[in-house]
Amino acid sequence: MADVIVGVIVALVVVLIALRAVRIVPQARAGNVERLGRYYRTLEPGLNLVIPFVDRVRRLIDLREQVVSFEPRPVITEDNLVVHIDTVLYFQVTDPRAAAYEIANYLQAIEQLTVTTLRNVIGSMDLEGTLTSREHINSQLRGILDEASGKWGIRVNRVELKAIDPPDSVKQSMEKQMRADREKRAAILTAEGVRQARILTAEGEKQGAILTAEGERRAAMLRAEGQATAIDSVFSAVHRNDPDPKLLAYQYLQALPQIAQGEGNTFWVIPGEVTSALREVTRAFGGQVGQAGEEERPPERPQQPLPEPRLSPEEEPRPDRPPGAA
Repeated sequence: MADVIVGVIVALVVVLIALRAVRIVPQARAGNVERLGRYYRTLEPGLNLVIPFVDRVRRLIDLREQVVSFEPRPVITEDNLVVHIDTVLYFQVTDPRAAAYEIANYLQAIEQLTVTTLRNVIGSMDLEGTLTSREHINSQLRGILDEASGKWGIRVNRVELKAIDPPDSVKQSMEKQMRADREKRAAILTAEGVRQARILTAEGEKQGAILTAEGERRAAMLRAEGQATAIDSVFSAVHRNDPDPKLLAYQYLQALPQIAQGEGNTFWVIPGEVTSALREVTRAFGGQVGQAGEEERPPERPQQPLPEPRLSPEEEPRPDRPPGAA
């Protein structure tokens, strides 16, 4: 019976030793092995054997990229304004031995290093530069953190500023400025629209005036060409038919009422050819008008000679006085 109990105990001890000697490490994990209290090796993912009661495996370290979001921290800018900034950090453990033995708590160390670095970077910039230079701040933070955490076996892949909260008074001023900028842009766009409308209207009026003048000029040219053609036709017909002066005088007499209709026609100019033609017309009608005029004309009275002026005795010339003497 005692042998059976001893055998069971030995079997349990063997099983316990076997269980403690075999360690399975998951993928993307790593474990540091200490032999007799001193670092011995790092367990790789998979099946690993250790010496029970001699080797001690520490807590496994995650080798995947990790994301840590830090609480907002107050930061003073160059123009003495307090802003609250919260950051997001992306890092990865590249050396499990250094992450376990070079720093006690690498996550807390990264957080504090991020805060101090952020204050140094933001302290050299004003509020406007802080709000508009996030890419520059991110690159500076990443470079400084990656350099400082390299000896801890940690690689900082990316740093992002999640939010930048200025004071309420600054927010109100920024809102007023943004409202004023929007109103300014709206006024500028309205004025530009009015200007473009006026320019287009003026261009349209200009084109309309040009087209109207062109049409009037074309119409005047056509009228002038028509009148010139008509005059040329009349002139050619007159010279071709060789009209009698009597006919011309008769046509002129028919045109006199139309000439007299003008308001400024106070006198008429009658060419000598027309008067001679009128004489021919008068002679054609038998000269009755001329003879009647001669019969009705009263006889002319003979002109009496004017009496000679008489001189006074003082003005009569004397033989002994020279002419011109007083």
